[in-house]
Amino acid sequence: MRVVVGLGNPGSRYAATRHNVGAVVVAELARRWGMTITSTPHGNHTAHGYIDTEPVLLVEPQMYMNMSGPALSRLDPPVNADQLIVVHDDLDLECGRIRVKHSGGAGGHRGIESIVQCQGPDFARVRVGIGRPPIGEDVAEFVLSPFTDGERRSIAGAVTRAGDAVECILRHGVETAMNRFNARNDSASPDMAERLGRN
Repeated sequence: MRVVVGLGNPGSRYAATRHNVGAVVVAELARRWGMTITSTPHGNHTAHGYIDTEPVLLVEPQMYMNMSGPALSRLDPPVNADQLIVVHDDLDLECGRIRVKHSGGAGGHRGIESIVQCQGPDFARVRVGIGRPPIGEDVAEFVLSPFTDGERRSIAGAVTRAGDAVECILRHGVETAMNRFNARNDSASPDMAERLGRN
């Protein structure tokens, strides 16, 4: 079984913020694949299904970002790092860009850092660029704020491509996904842009 994790913070207060774009991608995958995300007794939101013949578990951790590792440790049955595909926001990528990678450090991302501490570094990541705040703006406030109207179209395209990248990893592996998606592509889905604009 592969486990696709969309990082974010729990609750409606954070749902539309930059830091929750990983959870937005998982919600998009659930929509595409006809899965229903529900809460579990262990405190995660999950959905079970199949991609082709591959069993897949979608997970939205319901602990705060810096507790993402412990949240995943509560899954039943337990999962290993090599099962994980983690989708998360990335300050070091231009808004709307995506990158696929396997293993490595956390790059300052508290959610990834927490997962590395609990599971080790050897898992696939789909990074969704949110850009950096203007000079003088607090980074914590920036990641916990909603996307601007000007950013939504770029992020809509990134959410669509991040979902495509997850599907590519599942079907063809990380190396193929890296070759296919780690190049600039700014196409966007108007339908997704509309959904991102809703609170």
